[in-house]
This record gives sequence, structure tokens and C-alpha cells, in this order.
Amino acid sequence: MKKTLMAFTVVGLALTGCSGDSGGDDSQTLKIAYKKTDPVLESLMENTKEQFEAANEGVTVELSPIEGNDEDYATKLALSQRSPDTAPDVFVEDSFKLRADVDAGYVLALDEYLADWEDWDTFNETAKQAGVGDDEGGTYAVPLETDTRVIWYNQNVLGAAGIESPWQPETWDDLLEMARTVKDSNPDVVPFSMYAGTMQSFYELLYGTEDGALYDEDEQKWVTGSQGFVDSLEFLKTIYDEGLAVTPAQALDPNIWQEIVGEMLPQDKMGATVEGSYAPQFWQEGADYEWPEYSEVMATAPFPTQDGQDPGAVSMSGGWTLAVGAGSANPDLAVEFLKTAMNKDNSLAYTVEASKIAVRTDVAETSEYQEMNPFAGEVTEVLDVSNYRPATADFAEIDTAVLTATQEVVAGGKSPEEAAATYDETLKRIVGEDNVVEK
Repeated sequence: MKKTLMAFTVVGLALTGCSGDSGGDDSQTLKIAYKKTDPVLESLMENTKEQFEAANEGVTVELSPIEGNDEDYATKLALSQRSPDTAPDVFVEDSFKLRADVDAGYVLALDEYLADWEDWDTFNETAKQAGVGDDEGGTYAVPLETDTRVIWYNQNVLGAAGIESPWQPETWDDLLEMARTVKDSNPDVVPFSMYAGTMQSFYELLYGTEDGALYDEDEQKWVTGSQGFVDSLEFLKTIYDEGLAVTPAQALDPNIWQEIVGEMLPQDKMGATVEGSYAPQFWQEGADYEWPEYSEVMATAPFPTQDGQDPGAVSMSGGWTLAVGAGSANPDLAVEFLKTAMNKDNSLAYTVEASKIAVRTDVAETSEYQEMNPFAGEVTEVLDVSNYRPATADFAEIDTAVLTATQEVVAGGKSPEEAAATYDETLKRIVGEDNVVEK
């Protein structure tokens, strides 16, 4: 894998103004933290270390991979940031966690460093939002990669129900019409799946409504009394009440995605599901659910807005970023390491090898990226209509409240109106009455 990444690397990398930073003094050391369980990311860091040290005499790059899952990584990274002796100079940061770390004073503001970096103009404007860390729109991280959400549909199942490909729903009603048509055609098939969670279901719906937002950026307050919130829950209630999705019990199983991508879709037992741009990773050669015919059977469609209003489609995005420690003794050098890791060649290599959505427009235009999988171009296009969750320090608690509302409706415990009202009250307790605005 490392050779694959190195194949994209430009030989003779040179960085202006960095070699002189050492000034002939003792070796300067940059400590780089990242999640060890990602072999593609590890290869990127190893290659960047090699390039950077070769271009900067006297500089040592110390790689500090952290073992564990996402939560383990976040916990261990936070512990290391509490002391200047252990805090990394550069670290991989979940966009979901960025705002909390900015508020804690762990992350360096990057705007002045990025202002004269020509490459910054090639980064997708939506993807850049992953690195915003304050209410003024300040940038604290550079996106490493991202993802999008689209509808993945089985052409065999829809075709058997008389629905021609390419199929593109323009409203939520079009989604329901497809699901009801598939159910009437074959009651043994699950027509349409939306998980009982947030990213692939509730937020995909909410951000496609007229007043769809959890947070009012202009007011800098959280939204209560949202009709879009109720409508999104109502849509989920409809597909579960009418038996258009998996059963509520299945929906509440966090592992149901494995049955959907591993059995239902490959075996023509499901019409469509909302899933991430990374879905081909499940089916490609050598994957856990290898499916040689997936590119011929499956197709994608952008998820429509509620009534077809502009921009016509919606998506949700997440992903990882690269950030610089606020306490770094060598911030200029640390930023140059970040820029090296994210130059076009390294970004292309990492993105293709990891099957992620390109954050650089010049990478997205390359043949290597376009040929990464048959759907690379389609899932990248919706990045322009995608949204990032409001990654404030208290958002994890708010997201849990949203998840609770969603699951209560799917399980039948509360009506959409009741669940939305409970969410509003919980939200006020979390952020305070002064920090909410009613729509």
C-alpha cells in the first residue's frame, strides 16, 4: 500500500522557508498524532514524514499513532493535549470533535497560514466547512477527506416493479411512490430503507425541508419549533408504519447495515437504501461483502428535497481533518507539514486508496479518482449540496437528543409532534433558553 501511495508522490519535494527554520540549531521535532487502525492514513503519514525530513535538514518527524476505535482515539488525543510535553504538533481530528477542541484551546487558527497557500483555492468550498471552528467562520483544520450520502437503489428490484432506470425522485412523495410500488409488486421485498439514526436518515430529511436546520447561523442560536423537524419524523413514521422499510426492531439494531449491504441488496431483497458514498468499499474485490456484479445492479440518485425546492437535492457529510496544536513550539513548520500531507499528489494517493470523497477539486478531476469506482463521479457531485452537522462543543449531547426522538417515532412510542416537543425541551436544558430561537 505504501508503494501505491508513493507512486503519486512528486520526486524532489521542496518547501520554501522551512529548511531555514532550524537555523543550524539542534534538531527540531514535530510530533504527529493519528489513528493507527487506518493503514491508508498510516501510509500517508509515513510518506509525508519521509518527504518532509528530506526537504528540511535538521527536522525530525515523530509519528505517534494511537491505537483504538474512534472514541478511544478521541479520548487519548484529548489526554495528550492537556500537557505541552505530550501535545502533538499536528493531529488528525474528527470534524465532529473540532469545535470542542477549539473551545478547549487545543487547536491553532489557520486563516493567516492558509491565506498565501495557493492550493487552498483548489479545496471544495463545502468540504472547507469541516474545518470551521468558531462562529466567525475561522478555519482551524484542513479537510483530509469527506463523504456524502445518496440513495443506492437495486435496478433489478425497481425494474421488476416497472420502475425504469435511471430513476430520480424529485420529492419525498416520489420516494413513497417508489416504495409503495415495489411493495405492491413483491411483498417479500423491503422497498426502502432509512436507518433509525441521524446521518443517513433524519438529517438527510431535515436539511431538505424549507426551514431545515438544527442551528440558525445568522442568529447563532439553536432552532426549536421547527416544522421541518416534525415533517422529517413524520416521513420516517410513514415508511415504518406502512411496512415500506425493515421492521422497527431491525431498524433499532445498530448492525442492520450489515444485513442490508451484505444480503438484502445483493440478493435482490431490497429496493433502495440511503447510504454513504463509501458503499462500494463493502462490495469491491476482497471486501467483507464482495459482490462482483454490484456495479451493474446498483445505481445512485441524489436524495431529493421535501417538495423539490432549491437546490433540489441534499446530502450530509462528515470526515476527518488535519489540525495543528495551539501550543506547538514550531507552528510554521507544523503547518508546512500539514500542507505537504495535503498537496495534490499525496491527497490523490490517499483519497483513491481509501475510497473517500476528494476534498480537492483538482484531485476530483483526475482519471485515477474518476476510475476509483464506477460511482465516484456521482457521489462527488452531491458534495455541492451537502451539509455538515453544527459541530459545537455541546453537539454530541444534542445529537443524542435527536437520535432519541428518531428512535421513539420509529419504535412507535411517540408521535412526531410529541417527539419533537420533547427534543425542544431537552435542547433548552442543554443550551439554555437564551440560546434557542423558535421558528
